[in-house]
Amino acid sequence: MSQSNNLLGSNINLVKSHNLRAILLSLLHDGQVSRVELAEKLSLSSTTITNLTAELLDQGIIVEEHIEITEKRRSVGRPRRMLQLVPSARFAIGVHIGVGLFRVAVTNLFAEILFSKIENFDFSTSPEEVIAAIIGVIEHLLKENNIDRERVIGVGVGASGLVNYKKGINVLAPRLGWENVPIQHLMEVHLDLPVCVDNNVRAMALAEALFGVGRGVGILAFVYGRIGVGSGIVVNGHVFRGSGAGAGEIGHTTIIPRGGDTCTCGNTGCLETLLSEPIWIREAENLAEEYPNSLIAAYLNENDERSTIEKIFAAARNGDEHIQQFIEDRSCYLGIALANLVNVLNPELIILGGMFAQGSDLIAPIAEAKMREAAFAGLGQTVQLETTSFGWRAGITGAAALALTTFFYQQTETI
Repeated sequence: MSQSNNLLGSNINLVKSHNLRAILLSLLHDGQVSRVELAEKLSLSSTTITNLTAELLDQGIIVEEHIEITEKRRSVGRPRRMLQLVPSARFAIGVHIGVGLFRVAVTNLFAEILFSKIENFDFSTSPEEVIAAIIGVIEHLLKENNIDRERVIGVGVGASGLVNYKKGINVLAPRLGWENVPIQHLMEVHLDLPVCVDNNVRAMALAEALFGVGRGVGILAFVYGRIGVGSGIVVNGHVFRGSGAGAGEIGHTTIIPRGGDTCTCGNTGCLETLLSEPIWIREAENLAEEYPNSLIAAYLNENDERSTIEKIFAAARNGDEHIQQFIEDRSCYLGIALANLVNVLNPELIILGGMFAQGSDLIAPIAEAKMREAAFAGLGQTVQLETTSFGWRAGITGAAALALTTFFYQQTETI
């Protein structure tokens, strides 16, 4: 569905849809709001607000509460009638497809996870089989938790790699070996629910803009590092995808023009060859082999529940100078990438996710200092750097936010 704000005043359905979206977003961002406040904020007549909110009340999407007046300037008067969203009035389904695993969750209108499930899949598994497994998990979660399908607004899918949002096709996911996978079509046929698909990091950025630390921010960039490196850009609440849906692929910007490692994309010297988790693990293992008596060697040899990247961060926090130096060097490259983002986009906020958030105490100070130093004309001085609001849930929350945006908060059909 189109998310354009270029609505024609001559079409009453589009005007109504625009006004409904404005009311829903206002209630999402402001919590309890009176009709008078809505009319003033949205520059709509009291009659329009009354009629539209009456529809939302009838559908159970919002409720009305009486709040006692506490303003000092008013000593008498009736309780103010405040409107607010009902989080459980509708549900969204989020699907995050990662490298070798997928997560499925059912959320409420605030993208809060109610029920979820994670499954692993082998790289030899065909895309069609993975999609079929995802559909099975969705059906299971809906049935097991007695979710009324009529109250499910739709499914949002955050997928790895290049995604054609308009067609719902995973154009290219190099690390999965997927090419031109029609995710939207495959899922809609079996689920009988609307489905939208986007790049997983763009979905994470959208979640931050709607429900996280990026609320109210005009331009933000979400930078994610794990198996790969990518970014999502949100401008005034809308995802910026670029003309070919490839905006934000900073992992494949060239950092080392000569002599760099070969990237999964086929080029050499990409940022991803310096900052992805597999690369950090490989380099840490090399350091452990070179310095067998080091802390990093001891940590990597320990058989416990910690992931390898967690052991790397732990070794650095506990004083391993070799891994500390490695992280410092690589964090400088991240800072350079952030400075480039600042120079091109001039965002108000940059949010770090994935392993960059997981090791933010080690990575962020160095990356931030480099960003501020390298950005043009002091532009980096005004940029706020934060870590994701959602931790490991960023991917699944982003997928749900994608569904909520497309089919509820910014949809173009009347509700």
